[in-house]
Amino acid sequence: MKTSGKREEDRSLLSGLLRSDHPAASFARDLLWVVGVVGTIALVLFLVSGTWPAVVAVESESMVPNMQVGDLVFVVEEHRFGELLTNEEGMRTGSGRFTAYPDLDGDPVYGDVIIYRPNGADSIHPIIHRAMAWTDADGQGGYITKGDNNPVVDQNSFLPGVGVIQPVREEWIVGKALFAIPLVGYLPLNIVPLAVVVLVIMILHEAWMRMRQKAQDQPAGKTKKQPKS
Repeated sequence: MKTSGKREEDRSLLSGLLRSDHPAASFARDLLWVVGVVGTIALVLFLVSGTWPAVVAVESESMVPNMQVGDLVFVVEEHRFGELLTNEEGMRTGSGRFTAYPDLDGDPVYGDVIIYRPNGADSIHPIIHRAMAWTDADGQGGYITKGDNNPVVDQNSFLPGVGVIQPVREEWIVGKALFAIPLVGYLPLNIVPLAVVVLVIMILHEAWMRMRQKAQDQPAGKTKKQPKS
Protein backbone atom coordinates (compact mmCIF):
# COMPACT_ATOMS: atom_id res chain seq x y z
CA MET A 1 0.00 0.00 0.00
CA LYS A 2 1.07 3.61 -0.55
CA THR A 3 0.77 4.49 3.15
CA SER A 4 3.01 1.58 4.15
CA GLY A 5 5.55 2.54 1.50
CA LYS A 6 5.60 6.15 2.71
CA ARG A 7 6.19 5.02 6.29
CA GLU A 8 9.08 2.83 5.17
CA GLU A 9 10.54 5.79 3.27
CA ASP A 10 10.19 8.07 6.33
CA ARG A 11 11.90 5.46 8.55
CA SER A 12 14.68 5.14 5.98
CA LEU A 13 15.23 8.91 5.93
CA LEU A 14 15.29 9.04 9.74
CA SER A 15 17.70 6.11 9.91
CA GLY A 16 19.93 7.81 7.36
CA LEU A 17 19.94 11.02 9.38
CA LEU A 18 20.87 9.20 12.58
CA ARG A 19 23.69 7.20 11.00
CA SER A 20 25.11 9.63 8.45
CA ASP A 21 28.60 11.07 8.95
CA HIS A 22 27.83 14.09 6.77
CA PRO A 23 28.55 17.39 8.60
CA ALA A 24 25.01 18.65 7.93
CA ALA A 25 23.49 15.48 9.41
CA SER A 26 25.76 15.67 12.46
CA PHE A 27 24.85 19.31 12.99
CA ALA A 28 21.13 18.49 12.61
CA ARG A 29 21.45 15.75 15.25
CA ASP A 30 23.17 18.14 17.68
CA LEU A 31 20.51 20.80 17.05
CA LEU A 32 17.67 18.32 17.58
CA TRP A 33 19.29 17.17 20.83
CA VAL A 34 19.50 20.76 22.11
CA VAL A 35 15.87 21.43 21.12
CA GLY A 36 14.78 18.22 22.86
CA VAL A 37 16.58 19.10 26.09
CA VAL A 38 15.23 22.67 26.11
CA GLY A 39 11.71 21.42 25.37
CA THR A 40 11.87 18.90 28.21
CA ILE A 41 13.08 21.54 30.67
CA ALA A 42 10.30 23.92 29.55
CA LEU A 43 7.67 21.21 30.01
CA VAL A 44 8.89 20.36 33.52
CA LEU A 45 8.93 24.05 34.48
CA PHE A 46 5.37 24.51 33.22
CA LEU A 47 4.10 21.45 35.11
CA VAL A 48 5.71 22.65 38.35
CA SER A 49 4.81 26.33 38.05
CA GLY A 50 1.37 26.08 36.45
CA THR A 51 1.98 29.16 34.32
CA TRP A 52 4.07 30.47 31.43
CA PRO A 53 6.61 31.98 31.29
CA ALA A 54 7.87 30.02 34.31
CA VAL A 55 11.01 32.14 34.57
CA VAL A 56 11.56 35.85 33.95
CA ALA A 57 14.64 38.04 34.09
CA VAL A 58 14.69 41.31 36.05
CA GLU A 59 15.46 44.09 33.56
CA SER A 60 15.20 47.27 35.65
CA GLU A 61 16.06 48.59 39.11
CA SER A 62 12.44 49.17 40.18
CA MET A 63 12.60 46.33 42.75
CA VAL A 64 16.12 47.04 44.09
CA PRO A 65 17.43 45.96 46.55
CA ASN A 66 15.05 43.02 47.04
CA MET A 67 15.51 42.11 43.38
CA GLN A 68 18.53 43.02 41.30
CA VAL A 69 18.96 43.48 37.55
CA GLY A 70 20.00 40.13 36.11
CA ASP A 71 18.12 38.03 38.68
CA LEU A 72 16.38 35.02 37.17
CA VAL A 73 13.00 34.80 38.88
CA PHE A 74 11.01 31.56 39.09
CA VAL A 75 7.30 32.21 38.65
CA VAL A 76 4.34 30.13 39.80
CA GLU A 77 0.58 30.45 39.31
CA GLU A 78 -0.65 33.11 41.75
CA HIS A 79 -2.50 30.72 44.07
CA ARG A 80 0.08 27.89 44.00
CA PHE A 81 2.17 27.35 47.15
CA GLY A 82 -0.20 29.57 49.12
CA GLU A 83 -2.74 32.25 48.31
CA LEU A 84 -1.52 35.51 46.79
CA LEU A 85 -0.88 38.03 49.58
CA THR A 86 -0.89 41.78 49.15
CA ASN A 87 1.45 44.04 51.10
CA GLU A 88 -1.59 45.13 53.13
CA GLU A 89 -2.52 41.52 54.00
CA GLY A 90 1.03 40.42 54.68
CA MET A 91 1.56 43.32 57.08
CA ARG A 92 -0.96 41.77 59.49
CA THR A 93 0.94 38.48 59.75
CA GLY A 94 4.47 39.55 58.83
CA SER A 95 4.33 37.30 55.74
CA GLY A 96 5.78 37.83 52.31
CA ARG A 97 8.57 37.10 49.84
CA PHE A 98 11.51 39.28 48.81
CA THR A 99 11.13 41.33 51.99
CA ALA A 100 14.71 41.48 53.29
CA TYR A 101 15.02 45.23 52.69
CA PRO A 102 12.59 48.18 53.11
CA ASP A 103 11.23 50.15 50.19
CA LEU A 104 12.44 53.50 48.88
CA ASP A 105 10.72 55.34 51.75
CA GLY A 106 12.28 53.08 54.37
CA ASP A 107 9.05 51.21 55.11
CA PRO A 108 9.07 47.41 55.56
CA VAL A 109 7.52 45.45 52.70
CA TYR A 110 5.26 42.40 52.88
CA GLY A 111 3.18 40.16 50.64
CA ASP A 112 3.92 38.77 47.18
CA VAL A 113 5.64 40.14 44.11
CA ILE A 114 3.53 39.52 41.00
CA ILE A 115 4.33 39.40 37.32
CA TYR A 116 1.58 41.00 35.24
CA ARG A 117 0.78 42.37 31.80
CA PRO A 118 -0.15 46.07 32.18
CA ASN A 119 -3.74 46.59 31.03
CA GLY A 120 -3.55 43.04 29.60
CA ALA A 121 -1.19 44.16 26.81
CA ASP A 122 0.90 41.41 25.16
CA SER A 123 2.98 43.87 23.16
CA ILE A 124 5.38 44.72 26.00
CA HIS A 125 7.29 42.73 28.58
CA PRO A 126 5.40 41.89 31.78
CA ILE A 127 6.06 44.03 34.86
CA ILE A 128 7.36 42.46 38.08
CA HIS A 129 6.21 44.55 41.08
CA ARG A 130 4.76 44.04 44.54
CA ALA A 131 1.01 43.64 45.03
CA MET A 132 0.18 46.41 47.49
CA ALA A 133 -3.59 46.12 47.95
CA TRP A 134 -6.85 45.10 46.29
CA THR A 135 -9.22 47.80 45.10
CA ASP A 136 -12.74 47.84 43.68
CA ALA A 137 -12.53 51.50 42.68
CA ASP A 138 -13.01 50.86 38.93
CA GLY A 139 -16.00 48.60 39.47
CA GLN A 140 -14.12 45.51 38.23
CA GLY A 141 -11.52 45.11 40.94
CA GLY A 142 -7.76 44.78 40.68
CA TYR A 143 -4.44 44.97 42.47
CA ILE A 144 -2.57 48.17 43.17
CA THR A 145 1.11 47.48 42.45
CA LYS A 146 4.39 49.23 43.14
CA GLY A 147 8.10 48.68 42.68
CA ASP A 148 9.97 48.68 46.02
CA ASN A 149 12.39 51.23 44.55
CA ASN A 150 9.72 53.44 42.98
CA PRO A 151 8.25 56.58 44.62
CA VAL A 152 4.66 56.02 43.42
CA VAL A 153 2.35 53.13 42.61
CA ASP A 154 2.13 51.84 39.04
CA GLN A 155 -1.49 53.00 38.72
CA ASN A 156 -0.31 56.62 38.71
CA SER A 157 2.04 55.91 35.81
CA PHE A 158 1.73 56.33 32.04
CA LEU A 159 3.26 53.64 29.86
CA PRO A 160 3.86 54.36 26.14
CA GLY A 161 1.70 52.13 23.97
CA VAL A 162 -0.48 51.20 26.96
CA GLY A 163 -1.66 54.44 28.53
CA VAL A 164 -2.36 54.94 32.22
CA ILE A 165 -1.82 51.63 34.02
CA GLN A 166 -5.07 50.32 35.49
CA PRO A 167 -5.48 48.18 38.63
CA VAL A 168 -4.25 44.70 37.76
CA ARG A 169 -7.11 42.31 37.05
CA GLU A 170 -6.62 38.65 37.87
CA GLU A 171 -6.63 37.65 34.20
CA TRP A 172 -3.66 39.97 33.58
CA ILE A 173 -1.49 38.20 36.15
CA VAL A 174 1.15 35.82 34.80
CA GLY A 175 2.03 34.58 38.29
CA LYS A 176 3.89 35.42 41.48
CA ALA A 177 7.61 35.33 42.19
CA LEU A 178 8.72 32.28 44.16
CA PHE A 179 12.49 32.72 44.35
CA ALA A 180 15.34 34.22 42.34
CA ILE A 181 18.86 33.25 41.28
CA PRO A 182 21.29 36.19 40.98
CA LEU A 183 23.01 37.00 37.67
CA VAL A 184 21.62 34.02 35.73
CA GLY A 185 18.98 36.31 34.25
CA TYR A 186 21.64 37.98 32.13
CA LEU A 187 21.55 34.88 29.88
CA PRO A 188 17.95 35.32 28.64
CA LEU A 189 18.47 39.09 28.52
CA ASN A 190 21.22 38.41 25.95
CA ILE A 191 19.63 35.37 24.31
CA VAL A 192 20.46 36.31 20.69
CA PRO A 193 24.25 36.70 21.12
CA LEU A 194 24.21 33.67 23.41
CA ALA A 195 22.49 31.56 20.74
CA VAL A 196 25.06 32.71 18.15
CA VAL A 197 27.93 31.72 20.47
CA VAL A 198 26.38 28.29 21.11
CA LEU A 199 25.92 27.66 17.38
CA VAL A 200 29.51 28.68 16.64
CA ILE A 201 30.80 26.39 19.39
CA MET A 202 28.72 23.51 18.01
CA ILE A 203 30.06 24.06 14.47
CA LEU A 204 33.69 24.32 15.66
CA HIS A 205 33.31 21.24 17.85
CA GLU A 206 31.88 19.23 14.95
CA ALA A 207 34.70 20.36 12.63
CA TRP A 208 37.35 19.47 15.22
CA MET A 209 35.83 16.02 15.83
CA ARG A 210 35.79 15.28 12.09
CA MET A 211 39.41 16.38 11.68
CA ARG A 212 40.42 14.20 14.61
CA GLN A 213 38.53 11.19 13.24
CA LYS A 214 40.07 11.71 9.80
CA ALA A 215 43.57 11.80 11.30
CA GLN A 216 42.91 8.56 13.20
CA ASP A 217 41.57 6.81 10.10
CA GLN A 218 44.64 7.59 7.99
CA PRO A 219 47.01 4.54 7.78
CA ALA A 220 50.43 5.03 9.24
CA GLY A 221 53.10 5.58 6.58
CA LYS A 222 55.36 2.59 5.80
CA THR A 223 59.07 3.02 6.43
CA LYS A 224 61.33 2.09 3.53
CA LYS A 225 64.02 -0.53 4.06
CA GLN A 226 67.54 0.77 3.84
CA PRO A 227 69.63 -1.02 1.13
CA LYS A 228 72.38 -3.30 2.41
CA SER A 229 75.94 -2.02 1.90
